[in-house]
Amino acid sequence: MVLDLMVIGTAITLGPLHNSAFILLLSSRRGVRQGLAFLLSWLANLIAVIACVVLLTGGQPPASHSAPSTAAIAAKLAIGLALVLYGVYRHRRPPRPHGPPRWTARIDDASPATAAALAWVLQPWALVGAGAATAVDANLSTLTDWLALTGYCLLATLSLVVMEMYALRAPAAANARLNALRSWLEQHQEQLIVTLSLLAGLWLTVRSIYELVA
Repeated sequence: MVLDLMVIGTAITLGPLHNSAFILLLSSRRGVRQGLAFLLSWLANLIAVIACVVLLTGGQPPASHSAPSTAAIAAKLAIGLALVLYGVYRHRRPPRPHGPPRWTARIDDASPATAAALAWVLQPWALVGAGAATAVDANLSTLTDWLALTGYCLLATLSLVVMEMYALRAPAAANARLNALRSWLEQHQEQLIVTLSLLAGLWLTVRSIYELVA
């Protein structure tokens, strides 16, 4: 479970879409405040999903090869296959010009509530679902699993935390460097989406098949 959560959390935190949007928020007139609203909403969403899983399982993993255990593995397998197919589709489709989203024109007038809602919209729900299916195996009577779930939520938020802290400590330097990073992310958006989808999808698929037959 721990290794799976690390892979999923890494794939989430490296996603180009939410990182680009976060940099735009930090560059706005009330950037630090909006960035904090986005960050806290992002983290709260992850925690809420894990909390729902824990409430359903009672903090105890289902027995191996039981119906709940098999259902969780099947869900991970379905998500993994979907990510692989999505990555292949994005790789094979003709390149399209990407203009800035419409909401970027109103970024300076956005409220913290809008920034928080944007975090919910941009969350990679397929990967979040895979994290939830993995968390079914958590045993909350052990400190290791508590740390694994906490580390997963923090890892999936790590890129946002780093950028928020950078903007707080060195606003001028952060603005220039983060905007350069945003330009790079936008130029390589397709490659990043394809790579992350394929790697995470293949990992989930192979792991799920192994768990089903083991």
